[in-house]
Amino acid sequence: MSSPFTWREVAATEGRVVAPDERLPWVQTGFMGVQHVIAMFGATVLAPILMGFSPNIAILMSGIGTLIFFLITGGKVPSYLGSSFAFIGVVIAASGYAGKGPNANIAVALGGIVACGVVYILIGAIVQAVGTGWIERFMPPVVTGAVVAVIGLNLANVPIKNMAAGNFDAWMQALTFLCVGLVAVFTRGMVQRLLILVGLILATIVYAVLTNGMGLGKPVDLSGIAAAAWFGLPAFTAPVFTANAMLLIAPVAIILVAENLGHLKAVTAMTGRNLDGYMGRAFIGDGIATVVSGAAGGTGVTTYAENIGVMAATRIYSTAVFVVAAVIALVLGFSPKFGALIQAIPLPVMGGVSIVVFGLIAVAGAKIWVDNKVDFSQNKNLIVAAITLIIGTGDFTLKFGDFALGGIGTATFGAIILYALLGRTKN
Repeated sequence: MSSPFTWREVAATEGRVVAPDERLPWVQTGFMGVQHVIAMFGATVLAPILMGFSPNIAILMSGIGTLIFFLITGGKVPSYLGSSFAFIGVVIAASGYAGKGPNANIAVALGGIVACGVVYILIGAIVQAVGTGWIERFMPPVVTGAVVAVIGLNLANVPIKNMAAGNFDAWMQALTFLCVGLVAVFTRGMVQRLLILVGLILATIVYAVLTNGMGLGKPVDLSGIAAAAWFGLPAFTAPVFTANAMLLIAPVAIILVAENLGHLKAVTAMTGRNLDGYMGRAFIGDGIATVVSGAAGGTGVTTYAENIGVMAATRIYSTAVFVVAAVIALVLGFSPKFGALIQAIPLPVMGGVSIVVFGLIAVAGAKIWVDNKVDFSQNKNLIVAAITLIIGTGDFTLKFGDFALGGIGTATFGAIILYALLGRTKN
């Protein structure tokens, strides 16, 4: 088997597709790596903040996780692993996080994230042995679409109830999602692809003018950035394993499987290379990366749609680009000044961005239904989707002794079980 670090160099001819086992000259590959870091940056940083995790460690672990994924898949699957939003709801539930500052119970959540990674690895091992057919039977598009939508809807209360202390903050949230919307609709090219990051920067500038300049709210505090060192070791946290947290968070593996499955199908369609043979290894790589991240204090990780978008726009699928991006992320992870910069973002601005992100997750679930032409004239599809959305959004909780299964968990398991039961009929 050839080394995964072996690529055939090709010229940067306009319109040419660069395959996973090819690369542009290293200087151009480096610039592409920077672009992929920018693409994943906003979401990979936002997710840990919403859970009270360290953004430095999240960035660092995204780089390490991407390298792990690269090695496990033999350098054949172009992908960047960033912070997964699928963990937010269950982490908040397991740790009792209030939505502001560091998460005091992060260790308990980390134990659940590690458990999720182990389950994910086991699923990958089964897929490697017997294929993906069984996954597609248990998780058809009506199920995966409903569960993905629930992840966004279940989180709606976090920014609206916990990230706006007063009327001014609520207006700043509204201004923030308006900025993101304007960038999304009225810009083009890479600026449009970075709509979350650019919208956040614009809203932060307006916030600073209104607060620091006009005294209308809590001013932006930049003193932490000036005091932070350029380079230093992040504050790692060891996981603590409790049954409740592990049983609550481990089912997220099902969502990660659906995300990864969709990622490989998308890259297969774009490159014309069938990657089904790497499905099991992709699951295992993502699972190991999640275990390593959780063991050090980071979030669970997943393959990133943002980076698929960059590949689609550039037609460059070289895995060398992702090695470069991973190394850049490693460097950023060891910069306390970078972490202080992220922490200086005003909470209402982050809340406004969160509203957009959670809404996009919910819509992504609906898009799965549309793309797969889910037939809602069939009662089984209609009932599965309807019940899943409501119990997930309403945070329907089932208790088994001391263990409580929250909204996302009940929605996930409920959708799978309900479809299996109702799927026995023709309608």
